Amino acid sequence: MNLSLSESTEMVADSARSFAQQRIAPHVMEWDESQHFPMDLMHEMGQQGFLGVLVPEEYGGSGLGYQEYITIITEIAKVCGSIGLSVAAHNSLCTGHIMQFGTEEQKKKYLPLLASGEWIGAWGLTEPNTGSDAGRMKCVAEKDGDYYVINGAKNWITHGKSGHVAVVMTRTGEVGDSHGMTAFIVERGTEGFNAGKKENKLGMRASETAEMIFENCRVHKSQMLGNEGDGFIQALKILDGGRISIAALSLGIAKGAYEASVKYAQEREQFGQPISNFQAIAFKLADMNTKIEAAELLTRKAGWMKDNKMKMTKNSAVAKYYASEICVEVSTDAVQIFGGYGYTKDYPVEKFYRDSKLCTIGEGTSEIQKLVISRQILKN
Repeated sequence: MNLSLSESTEMVADSARSFAQQRIAPHVMEWDESQHFPMDLMHEMGQQGFLGVLVPEEYGGSGLGYQEYITIITEIAKVCGSIGLSVAAHNSLCTGHIMQFGTEEQKKKYLPLLASGEWIGAWGLTEPNTGSDAGRMKCVAEKDGDYYVINGAKNWITHGKSGHVAVVMTRTGEVGDSHGMTAFIVERGTEGFNAGKKENKLGMRASETAEMIFENCRVHKSQMLGNEGDGFIQALKILDGGRISIAALSLGIAKGAYEASVKYAQEREQFGQPISNFQAIAFKLADMNTKIEAAELLTRKAGWMKDNKMKMTKNSAVAKYYASEICVEVSTDAVQIFGGYGYTKDYPVEKFYRDSKLCTIGEGTSEIQKLVISRQILKN
């Protein structure tokens, strides 16, 4: 396994880094304070190729691999975790689900719109009373001739209010039956499909998180992804790739906090010298650097396995678990290095600190990752 970045990946990194500095950095705190989801920016990122990274060129995508994908999310998240999260969710969840399980007709219809950023995607699995326990979902789709009638709600959905199209997991069988769930593509504007409450969050505030509500929402059978009953199995496979996304997001936030800390430690003086000269600070930076190096290796290994079509359920969970946990640790240390200034919104580490926590929760909590990892280890 060669984890050195290719010349093309380095070019992608330069492009994403430049875009983030020019188009995102000047607005980070403004968007965070107002909880503004910058739809115009999302469209721009589509034009840059950041919203169809893994989509084949024949469907209007960039046709790149997971190393480039990890790189793009990391570079964007180094500047703003919120925008990194939206890019990750759009690519790996809604777009990824249609790309992996859609019919040729569905792919030709939706992937060009999603890859170009003309449309933004959402993905609905979680419900008010079913997070990790997805098998007990209450959002039901009942067959009525050539249509399915969906009733229920989804929450904690990225782009749940502004997304133009959503992939929605519904229950079409018995509660707890892993073959009793079915995925549908539902377009915004479909009668009975409405947005609910937008969440007021601790961090990731510029990435929209909202409810999706379905009230007698009629969806034609042609909008089904795969066969009836395939939805839960599909969702698990999508989450395998999605965990690499969150690992990359975590890596970007950690790198942003670390780089800000190195710069500050070299500039901030106490007792007549830069605080980086003090072993307490220098050792903290060493620990931060080591954790980030390890997280990046785990993340890129999982990406390499995904590109090579290898089974990577355990590896994506390991990468997501470790990267998200060290993201919190590194951003916490960053605030400590900045001292009182780190607790203010005048410096970037306060936001990295708030954004980091979501990474240990979204797309499977750290506890769920340990469950996945342990089951894979003990499966014989």
